[in-house]
Amino acid sequence: MSEELIFHFDVDGEDFTSAGQASVQVKKNLRRLGISPEIIRRVSIAMYEGEINMVIHAGGGVADVKVLEDRIEIVLTDHGPGIKDIDMAMQEGYSTATDNIRTLGFGAGMGLPNMKRYSDTMKIDSTLGVGTTIVMTVNIQ
Repeated sequence: MSEELIFHFDVDGEDFTSAGQASVQVKKNLRRLGISPEIIRRVSIAMYEGEINMVIHAGGGVADVKVLEDRIEIVLTDHGPGIKDIDMAMQEGYSTATDNIRTLGFGAGMGLPNMKRYSDTMKIDSTLGVGTTIVMTVNIQ
């Protein structure tokens, strides 16, 4: 693949039933491109966790996935409240999800840790009252 491919998705923050649709579409697109199943699995998990976080905490956002020769970059951007304490949010089990969200089966505090676990690099830029941008990279080679 000599050119980069970019896939753009709007993540609806009002609809839990549509959460994860972008990661499913990316999985299909990567499969068509002949990307290895292990890379597809890692990208799908990291992206799904990010989508769910955008729905739970930020009222939605956008996801951009760039497929390059040697890596896949995932950029998740929202205009939510921001992350108050990134170090705390990175701890497994830490969650600011409401009880209502937890009754839906979400909010276990594994979103950001799983995003880091399944990506090769992850950078979080968050400003309170402005929003959050997370950039993850999964190496292909």
